[in-house]
Amino acid sequence: MEINNKKAYHDYFILETYEAGIVLQGTEVKSIRINGANIKDSYATIKNSEVFILGMHISHYEQGNIFNHDETRTRKLLLNKKEISKIKDKIEIEGNTLIPLKLYFKNGRVKILLGIAKGKKIFDKRETIKERDIKREIAKEFKNKY
Repeated sequence: MEINNKKAYHDYFILETYEAGIVLQGTEVKSIRINGANIKDSYATIKNSEVFILGMHISHYEQGNIFNHDETRTRKLLLNKKEISKIKDKIEIEGNTLIPLKLYFKNGRVKILLGIAKGKKIFDKRETIKERDIKREIAKEFKNKY
């Protein structure tokens, strides 16, 4: 089970990726297990040498009574100090953005794949669409041929 951010690959060039843990409450983990999360409009920031993700939506868990969580709260990400300093340099100096690419389980723990991204211009987006259409046509011809 994984939740992908397809919009990120359309709107940004992904320069580098980092895997991070995420601090969650119990009902949030249960909701993620049943595909109740959305990372499409979220992004990450660095405050006081800590990384936080903003705008990530995790739906309420239906069986979670008074202990249910706030859907769009700011969540802390778990990274090493060296990784945080590298990310901070690339974001501040080069003017890039830190966005989530994928949310998944690894050995029973929720992990998030962060990408250092540079925004695409409109003509870059059109070029990406054109390349995708060409690949689709080639695959279609290959399938029909064999």
